[in-house]
Amino acid sequence: MNVLVTGGAGYIGSHAVKMLCDKGYGVVCLDNLVKGHRENVIGGIFYEGGVEDKDLVRDICTRHEIKAAMHFAAYSLVGESVEIPILYYENNVCNTLNLIDALMDMGVKNFIYSSSAGVYGEPMKVPITEDAQCVPTNPYGRTKFYVEGILRDLDKARGLNYVSLRYFNAAGAYPDGTIGEDHDPETHLIPIVLDVALGRRGSVTIFGNDWPTRDGTCIRDYVHVCDLIDAHILALEYLLAGGKSKVFNLGNSKGYTVREVIETVSDVTGKDICVEVGPRRLGDPAILVASSEKIKKELGWMPKWTSLKDIVETAWKWHRIRFER
Repeated sequence: MNVLVTGGAGYIGSHAVKMLCDKGYGVVCLDNLVKGHRENVIGGIFYEGGVEDKDLVRDICTRHEIKAAMHFAAYSLVGESVEIPILYYENNVCNTLNLIDALMDMGVKNFIYSSSAGVYGEPMKVPITEDAQCVPTNPYGRTKFYVEGILRDLDKARGLNYVSLRYFNAAGAYPDGTIGEDHDPETHLIPIVLDVALGRRGSVTIFGNDWPTRDGTCIRDYVHVCDLIDAHILALEYLLAGGKSKVFNLGNSKGYTVREVIETVSDVTGKDICVEVGPRRLGDPAILVASSEKIKKELGWMPKWTSLKDIVETAWKWHRIRFER
C-alpha cells in the first residue's frame, strides 16, 4: 500500500518516510527542498517538486497507485509568519488546497494533516483539549486553523476522510542518530541550546522573562518526533479501516519552561549554557500544554518518550554525529 508523504525531506516528514518504510509501506516523498534536505530521505521514492503542482501530484498518484497522503509541507516559523503573512497564506493554505484537489481528482481520499497547537492561541484552560476555543494569535496558527476548516468542508462536500493532528512541540531525533532536526534558520529551542553546547552559537536568547509562569519564561509541551510518527501511522491505519474524520492533539501533557529546557540540555551535555534575555516575540502564547487523552483512548496511542531528558539525549546524539564530524 503506497503513501504519499509531502515535505518528506524535512524534520518530521523524514521521520515519517523512514518509519513508514520500516513498517512495510510503499512510500513516495514529494519535497521542493526549499526547507528540506535530500540526504534526510531514507527509503522510498523521491520526487523534487511542489505540492501546488497538480499535474505532478496527479502523475505521482497514477504511477504509484497512491492510497493515502501525509502532508508535512508547510512553513512553520511564527515570527516569520508575523513579518511575511502572505508567504504563509500562499504556501500553507493555497498550496495545500491545490494538493488536496489534485489528490481527490485521483480518488485519494485518506488524508493525514500536520496541524499545530498554534490553532488554539492563548488557551483559557490547561491542559488543552480538542474542543477548546481556537483563536490563533499569529498567521502561522491561522493558516493551520483555516486548513482544518477546509478539511471539514471537503469531508461534507466530497467525502474526504482526514485526521488532523495538532502537534505541540516536536523534539528529539531518530534514536540511532541517522536523522534529526536541521532547520535553516533554526528557531526551535532544543537544537538552538544544543548548538550552544557544541560551540556553534555563543548563547541562547530567552524571549521574555516576565510571562505569567513559574519562572517567568514560556511553557511548552515537548513530544518526541518518533512518537508523533507513531500517531500518524495509527491515524493511517484508522482511515484505511474506514474511520471517520477526526482531530487529535499530540503532546506529552507536561509543560516545561524555557529555563527548565536549558537546564536539561546542560545536564545532558555537561556544558554550561550562556543565556541572554530578549523581548517577547509577537504571537507567542505563554503556556501550551496538551491533553492527549482523546487519541490515547480512540487510537491507542501511547508515547514512549515521556521524559524531557530522554528526548534531549536523542537530539544530542544526532547533533554530535552531524556537527562533530
